[in-house]
Amino acid sequence: MTKQLVLISHGRFCEALKESTEMIMGPQNQVHTLALLPEEGPDDFRKKFEILTKDFDQFIVMADLLGGTPANVVSKLLLEGGNFDFYVGMNMPMVIGFLNGILLDQEVDLIQYGTSNIKRVNDLLLVADEDDE
Repeated sequence: MTKQLVLISHGRFCEALKESTEMIMGPQNQVHTLALLPEEGPDDFRKKFEILTKDFDQFIVMADLLGGTPANVVSKLLLEGGNFDFYVGMNMPMVIGFLNGILLDQEVDLIQYGTSNIKRVNDLLLVADEDDE
C-alpha cells in the first residue's frame, strides 16, 4: 500500500486544502481529511482518527496548528506509541511536496517544501523591478 497522508484541522480547512491541491495535482486517493467540527470534542476526534487510520501501513499526518485539539489528540497518540510522522503548520506546498515524493519515489523534506514557499511578494516585485532598470 502506498504511503497515505492525513490532513487534520479545526473545521473544514483540511478538506478545502485537499480540494485546492487536487485542482493542481488531480484526484488524490492517498490524501485523507479529518475535520474537528464545532460540536465535537477530543474523544470524538480521536475515535474518528483511529477509524480512518486503522488499515494504513504507513502514513504521515499534517495538522493546521500546534497546540489545538487536532494536534493535541494526535500528539497523544504518538506518545502512546503511534508509528507515523506528524507535522503542524500544514500548507499547500507541503502537500504538493508529499505528492511529488510519491510520484518520484523519493523522500522529501516537507518542512523545506512548506517554508521555502513563504515569501513577501512586495520584496520579490522590488527585486524584479530593480532588475528591469
